[in-house]
Amino acid sequence: MTLGPPIASANDYFRITVVDAETNRGIPLVELTTVNHIRFVTDSAGVVAFHEPGLMNQRVYFKVFSHGYESPQAGFGFQGKSFEITPGGKAVLKLKRLNIAERLYRVTGGGIYRDSLLLGDDVPLAEPVLNAGVLGSDSVVNTVFNDRIYWFWGDTNLPAHPLGIFDVPGATTKLPNDGGLSPDVGVNLNYFKGPNGLAKATADMPGKGPTWIGGLIALKDKNQHEKLLASYAKIEPPLETYERGIIEFDVAAEEFRQVKTFPLSTPLYPNGHPLKVTENGLEYLYFCLPFPTVRVPATAEAYKDLSQYETYTCLKAGSPPNKPLIDHDEQGAVRYSWKKGLPTLDSKSQASMVNSGLLKPNDLQFRLFDLNTGRALNCHGGSVYWNEHRQRWVCIMLELFGSSPLGEIWYAEANTPLGPWQYAQKIVTHNNYSFYNPKQHPMFDQEDGRIIYFEGTYTHTFTDNKDQTPRYDYNQVMYRLDLADERLALPVPVYRTMDAENKESLGPRTSVDQIPDRKDLVFFAQDRKTSQNIPIYTTLTNGSQHLSANPHEGKPLFYAIPANQPEAPATTLPLFEFKNPSSGERHYTTTSTAPKGFINQGTLCRVWTVNPKQP
Repeated sequence: MTLGPPIASANDYFRITVVDAETNRGIPLVELTTVNHIRFVTDSAGVVAFHEPGLMNQRVYFKVFSHGYESPQAGFGFQGKSFEITPGGKAVLKLKRLNIAERLYRVTGGGIYRDSLLLGDDVPLAEPVLNAGVLGSDSVVNTVFNDRIYWFWGDTNLPAHPLGIFDVPGATTKLPNDGGLSPDVGVNLNYFKGPNGLAKATADMPGKGPTWIGGLIALKDKNQHEKLLASYAKIEPPLETYERGIIEFDVAAEEFRQVKTFPLSTPLYPNGHPLKVTENGLEYLYFCLPFPTVRVPATAEAYKDLSQYETYTCLKAGSPPNKPLIDHDEQGAVRYSWKKGLPTLDSKSQASMVNSGLLKPNDLQFRLFDLNTGRALNCHGGSVYWNEHRQRWVCIMLELFGSSPLGEIWYAEANTPLGPWQYAQKIVTHNNYSFYNPKQHPMFDQEDGRIIYFEGTYTHTFTDNKDQTPRYDYNQVMYRLDLADERLALPVPVYRTMDAENKESLGPRTSVDQIPDRKDLVFFAQDRKTSQNIPIYTTLTNGSQHLSANPHEGKPLFYAIPANQPEAPATTLPLFEFKNPSSGERHYTTTSTAPKGFINQGTLCRVWTVNPKQP
């Protein structure tokens, strides 16, 4: 009998560590492929443990690829790096990050720290190789309940068979400030398990096909008892919903119980990622996909009562589905308000109304544009939460059919949950790979919200890419984003107001309770200093507002691009200054036509347009 070679010990491996050149932290999901197509993928510590018989004790070339990172150049058009491979040796490869967000680690699946363990390293997870048998999980929802974080996922893979769990596995973790891991280190998931020790279904609702859930939130009932509630959908091929309802989590049984079902024709119901918003002294739940277009009072009783749900819409009350009627104010402008009994205006229905002439593009309440090009984004899914650092509502959003079908993630912010949402900056990109259903985790915010965390589902699904990344495909990957990065200095709205003497002034406004009227919106400008902008100050001269780029005591009113900037962003345009010679009054506008009695004083600076032209 011939025995094979002994299993390699930690000293037999050659260690390759791939790190972010900016943070010096290990990069997960970096592919290293040899000339004969043997592929290795860094684990969550950015490590590859290399021990390949026949390729030791010599120089070996690796093609290097990682989504959102710049690959090293190896000459003759090749992108990669060669190393002298020796048992017990090591090498470090630094990559320049192109993404604004930093990829941190994989949350779910097998072999999260596989290579680190082979090398004998200490790792932060209690179950670093296989946790409750979970090899892959789709789309996370989570919330804080009973002083812990409750996590639930969609369809999930197990080792024994291609068909795993299709009725919502779940887990809990401690909060970071109450014994849990720091979110920059990892997530120690404690799965709800069956008798076999594997993750179990927690929402096995009656009927064929998978169960999916959304709208997960913890709410107090009239007796101040906290309830964990969600909506559910039953799915049949080809991804068609045939039943909807509401469920409540039974803590003792570690699974959801059905509360009610409702007809598929019901226009409004809990879905998406909820957030709590206090408006005029009342607390509401807003449901985001990615924008908060549905709300209900934030009580357990109201959550279950679909008659209390409202949508933020421009449709008239009673508007028939086949012939939408638009609500207009006294001046003929399209008017949005909260109404019951009407469906949400999704992107498809809005596009249809624009194409038919019922709405103009500028009438749309929820829209985003690429900060750099002005291109309109097809917003698909995401979440919105309040951010203390920015003192604004921030959105992490997925773009549909961007440079990859479902792989581009954007950041945006607004003064109110309802907007105005205008400009967005891309923070994560993928090369023909999906990263869908992104979810920010506000319970992970650090430094008063300057650092935020989000994750999404990394998978080849919905692309034409047949090359599935080993261990990573169909799993959750965590990112962090530093909101102090000047590339995230997004323009904020600047409005024109008139005083009792009919004298105008410009300035940003913030309001949590009421969305400002877009007709008063003049332009957008940045609210913080960057290496590319200049401060614009304001003074009163003879009772009239005077804007100036000259150094001035006090806080700037806003920041803008210099008037003579040679490569100004395509989304900017000149801000003209006009002066009335007799009164000294000043007027500022982005159009060059002078008001009667005013003389053009030239361009003060460049600001961001309200209506970007499509490239």
